Amino acid sequence: MQKETGAATPSDSTALSQARRVEKEAFQEGWRASASTIPAVFAWGIVSGMAMVKSGMSIFQSLGMSLLVYAGSAQFAVLPLLAAGTPLLVVFFTAMIVNLRFVIFSAAVAPHFEHLPWYRRVWYGFFNGDISMAFFPQRFPLHTVGQPAGKIGFFAAICYPGWVAWQLGATVGILLASQIPESWNIGFAGTLALIAIMIPMTNNLPALAGVAVSGTVAVLALHFPYRLGLLAAMVTGMAAALAADKFLPMREKEDEDEDEGGEVAA
Repeated sequence: MQKETGAATPSDSTALSQARRVEKEAFQEGWRASASTIPAVFAWGIVSGMAMVKSGMSIFQSLGMSLLVYAGSAQFAVLPLLAAGTPLLVVFFTAMIVNLRFVIFSAAVAPHFEHLPWYRRVWYGFFNGDISMAFFPQRFPLHTVGQPAGKIGFFAAICYPGWVAWQLGATVGILLASQIPESWNIGFAGTLALIAIMIPMTNNLPALAGVAVSGTVAVLALHFPYRLGLLAAMVTGMAAALAADKFLPMREKEDEDEDEGGEVAA
């Protein structure tokens, strides 16, 4: 009788090596797909760092906020409240409302990682954000749930470099806030970079509907308190995209049926 030693068999080693190769290739694919977002994230990080210091926060407070609050929209929303001495409960709920979109992002990505332990899901959830939602669902649609190969590598490639770029940009903005003149318009440069990234992604009618509606609502709701206009733009934009995605296939099917009916009649 062969004694069990617990050592890995050659087949196990081969499977492990193949799995690592798949994740490595997925990481490279994710990096190639999302590398163009790094300059925009870096620019926004600089703007965020400058805003924190100029709102009255110390360097250490600003660095701590950048590391713990990985959400630019929440930072920009709560900084005026902190500067005005608003009660912390109001600050907390403002940040939570502005960041409600991350709940939707997590709900979209979570099924792909349900095979992982809870602490790893929490870890990846911290890095989940706008960039990951721009690329991950395109690479791994809903029908790939239950097929984990390559997902961790791809997700890491589109999230980790962006986090590093954000922290580097925020650190530069924090340390050089008094040295960077307003005339540089770094915030505007970041906006242009984000627009350049967003345009190629608006490649179908649902995406176009979401962009058009959310942009319109964001402009109309610019003066809503606590930056609630951002939340309104996000919700209405997603609703418009979902509506277009739901009714557009029905219309396309009707057109196909009409074409087939015309061919039969001919």
